[in-house]
Amino acid sequence: MTGTGTYDGRIAVVTGGASGIGAACARLLAARGAKVVVADMNEAGAMAVAAELGGAGYAIDVRDADAVAALAEKTERDVGPTDILVTSAGIVQAPLPPEDLPLEVYDNVIAVNLRGTYLTAKAYGAFMVQRRRGAIVTISSITAERSVPLHAYAPTKAAVTNLTAGLAAEWGSAGIRVNTVEPGFTRTPALQDQIDRGNRDPALLAANSTLGRMVEPEEIAKAVAFLASDEASAITGIALPVDAGFFCAGSWHPYGGVRQR
Repeated sequence: MTGTGTYDGRIAVVTGGASGIGAACARLLAARGAKVVVADMNEAGAMAVAAELGGAGYAIDVRDADAVAALAEKTERDVGPTDILVTSAGIVQAPLPPEDLPLEVYDNVIAVNLRGTYLTAKAYGAFMVQRRRGAIVTISSITAERSVPLHAYAPTKAAVTNLTAGLAAEWGSAGIRVNTVEPGFTRTPALQDQIDRGNRDPALLAANSTLGRMVEPEEIAKAVAFLASDEASAITGIALPVDAGFFCAGSWHPYGGVRQR
């Protein structure tokens, strides 16, 4: 990988790569020279994105420790040493009060978002540590940093941000960098589904930022690509918000909101 942001045939694995942020990351990494492995619960979607990019596609349930470990070994054996890992597999939830949030939904959000991130980082990170090189980028959320009515999703993302810092400290001496991106309200199929169900108001999502708009998946991918590149060679353990100014806007609401220019 050179300082120009290209990846020169290095192998990048993207979980949750069949759509949304994961697919955007896979496409940008491939465009910059990486050989991309796309893994997703949606096998057909993973295969389609992989075929588009000339890479490899696999089905994966990130909740399953044995399946994740087997995929990491298969990647090493059939594709080659993983240089970049992007853990984008995740699910959302409706903004329900705790008394109305089914426990099975709560448990599944934790299993996918937190357990899945940990299992994937653990499986691929073990190989990276042996080689003493690699970059991992997890996907957290701005909800990791604020109180929101997502009593399963937001705590998992706060845990992912914390986990990322812990893994960065754990593996730094082996030359492994681990960072996370905290997306703001991003126009993904999952969020669009929540909008279509009436669980989110797109006007409120856009208004609650200084830029007055939502974030596009490609904008998250650019941050991920930077953190995975040699241009970020001294950056590890950070949480990078890509939020269209969400963090800046909230404290202005008691004063009437951000001024329109």
